[in-house]
Amino acid sequence: MIQRGMNFRLRNKASVVLMSVRRGAPYADRVEENGRVLIYEGHDMPRRDPSTRPKEMDQPMHDRGKLSQNGLFFEAAEMFKRGEAQAELVKVYEKIRSGIWTYNGYFRLVDAWQESAGTRKVFKFRLVVVEGSAESKAGNEDDKHPRMIPTLVKVEVWKRDKGRCTKCGNQQDLHFDHVIPYSKGGSSLLAANVQLLCAKCNIAKTDRIE
Repeated sequence: MIQRGMNFRLRNKASVVLMSVRRGAPYADRVEENGRVLIYEGHDMPRRDPSTRPKEMDQPMHDRGKLSQNGLFFEAAEMFKRGEAQAELVKVYEKIRSGIWTYNGYFRLVDAWQESAGTRKVFKFRLVVVEGSAESKAGNEDDKHPRMIPTLVKVEVWKRDKGRCTKCGNQQDLHFDHVIPYSKGGSSLLAANVQLLCAKCNIAKTDRIE
């Protein structure tokens, strides 16, 4: 239901961003360190009339006299780097194919900068995954076994399981589930250890190994 890609403190709660690393995606988002780090590109000036060419313009810090979404995220990163605030908590969703979005988890916004992209300047934001409980906002930065399932694995699993729950065939409210639970050492990097389950079947499974 979210209409824009960057949403700073949506409804005064966690910030939300929508990303894509698919070929032809409008922004140059990328994933690093086995999914532990996201480099998220800022968004262009809104196209308010046919003469506007957003891809030829610098991405805006301000919009109509106020901080743009780029500006809000940038200022939050700067405050964190100056030690004036905790790192902004950001909920990330990823588009893996047309009409299909997946939840990638919570990330901390730890850095932001501007760089040249051809003849214009764009924003870049560095987000680091929060391992473990999103509610606790606690992370384990020494853990080299990421919970986040890489995009290519998600695409492979979606195709293999034909967009259906592997238990009941439901096509609604689907989750990417670890066959061997992450908490018991199950890998996020192997499609063989990931399956599609609907919310009901996922809750029923809990952390059992079946």
